[in-house]
Amino acid sequence: MESENHTSQPDFILLGLSSGQEQDRLLLALFLTLYLLNLLGNLLIILLIRSDAQLLHAPMYFFLSHLSLVDVCFTSTTIPKMLRNLHTGHKNIAYAGCLAQMYFFVAFAITENFLLGSMAFDRFVAICQPLHYSLVMSPMRCHVMVFIAWLLAHLHSLLHTVLMSRLSFCSPRHIHHFFCDSQPLLVMACSEKNLNEILNFYEGGSIIIGNFILILISYAFIFRAVLRVSSSQGRSKAFQTCASHLTVVTLFYGSAIGVYFRPLSSYSGDKDKIATVMYTVVTPMLNPFIYTLRNADMKAALHRALEKVRHALGKPHNVKP
Repeated sequence: MESENHTSQPDFILLGLSSGQEQDRLLLALFLTLYLLNLLGNLLIILLIRSDAQLLHAPMYFFLSHLSLVDVCFTSTTIPKMLRNLHTGHKNIAYAGCLAQMYFFVAFAITENFLLGSMAFDRFVAICQPLHYSLVMSPMRCHVMVFIAWLLAHLHSLLHTVLMSRLSFCSPRHIHHFFCDSQPLLVMACSEKNLNEILNFYEGGSIIIGNFILILISYAFIFRAVLRVSSSQGRSKAFQTCASHLTVVTLFYGSAIGVYFRPLSSYSGDKDKIATVMYTVVTPMLNPFIYTLRNADMKAALHRALEKVRHALGKPHNVKP
């Protein structure tokens, strides 16, 4: 196979999740439903938090509103293009569009990684250092933490995208995936890619796995503090405040670490595509349900919002002529 030079840069072909037209129709219906649920659920969380004074000023829900925003952006980077390909049958993506998709996908994934770490730190301070909570988790500090999360994620993604743009790719330029991810692109590259592999494994590993380890350490201290609580009611309440976040952490890192942090030679298109669907589509769609169904504050906020709507709709009947 001959490598393409950098002057022409023909389109890539996204092979997607299936090879048959009947499967494409089923996948189109399935992923359109999941995408709409993701949009509605996460936008609802953002709206609830931004419109409810009790949640807006709580650091945990400030981080959650940004997590929901990231989930909307995260899925919107890949799913609309996949839906278009499934609908039209045209699976090509331009070289520049492929790199842009990879850039935003990586940026939003790393932002989510940092936000999950910030939320774990928030729970650690709230349970292990409650007397210092208002000082440590001040509004200014929370805004700085979120700003740093977005900034570092985009710098990380820019570095990877620039290095990827320097590679030459073999023909046929078929990507065994439903979007332009770094792993299948590196598998297809013909030129020297050792630097990309090293950066992916070590620099990416320090960010993802390092943050995951810090989350685990935070929860180790949290569980130790909770077990010291004398009343069972107090222990139950403390565990409930962490349950939703811990569930999301397990879903996100469980699939992401399995896909990305292993030798490139062991990359398997079919198996990795299924695992990638878990944290790129299923987890962002489940997050709103996890945080509303298992969180008393969010359920109370939803109830207050529904009451406001009910009163607003009923108000004209109470107005005197």
